[in-house]
Amino acid sequence: MNLSSLLRPERICLELKAKKKVDVLRELVAMVKQDENAESLLQTLLKREELGSTGIGKGIAIPHGRSLLIDKLELAVGRSTKGIEFDSIDKKPAHLFFLVIAPPQDRGNQYLITLGRVAMVCQELAKKKRMFDPQTPEEFIELVSTLEGGIR
Repeated sequence: MNLSSLLRPERICLELKAKKKVDVLRELVAMVKQDENAESLLQTLLKREELGSTGIGKGIAIPHGRSLLIDKLELAVGRSTKGIEFDSIDKKPAHLFFLVIAPPQDRGNQYLITLGRVAMVCQELAKKKRMFDPQTPEEFIELVSTLEGGIR
């Protein structure tokens, strides 16, 4: 499974408007869910964040969760050049956000596999400080594809 094959340009925002954690999650949710269940999905993610921040440090957060409101694995990506306080483990602002949500049961447990792939790609993005290189969603997907090629 390639992470880059799951990314879609319309679900990548390279300049989030959000200034707060809750607004980051709201923008990410809006990319995958725009119906009356969007607010419920946001609340699910906020409850997950209460258990422990998904800000993994080095400028990256991977908000994730499972929800009955979703019928298949969904991804969205947001980036903030200025950075946003996300209660990250290194206490530094997060710049790149990968939202991963899935139904409670998914075929082949793609949710966990995808989370693992996202974490590996994010390590490469942080290590090489390339998260700010892409100027378009298509360039972002191409970068992820290139990085995935190096970690196979």
